[in-house]
Amino acid sequence: MAYEAGALEATLAAAAGGDPVLMAELRGAFVESVMRQVDLLERSRCDGNWVVAAMRLKGLAASFHSSRLLALADNALDAAPGEPTVIRRLKAYLSEFSVG
Repeated sequence: MAYEAGALEATLAAAAGGDPVLMAELRGAFVESVMRQVDLLERSRCDGNWVVAAMRLKGLAASFHSSRLLALADNALDAAPGEPTVIRRLKAYLSEFSVG
């Protein structure tokens, strides 16, 4: 798995209680939630919408103990709305995570 397997994987496993079907559903829900916020970031043209989506990403990162996503969300908060490098890095994160 190319994505951060440590704390994130442990969080998913603990939440699923050893149920592989539930773990797959949780992983899917996480990816879907991150995708939704990345899409909102990509379409944001004002500071308010950008900040809301970035803060939601921070919340997801904290909930799932994803230090990498937390750093990416912080980068988004420091960037201007629509910053292409932020979007590319988040999409790369999603791509790596989805491969797992």
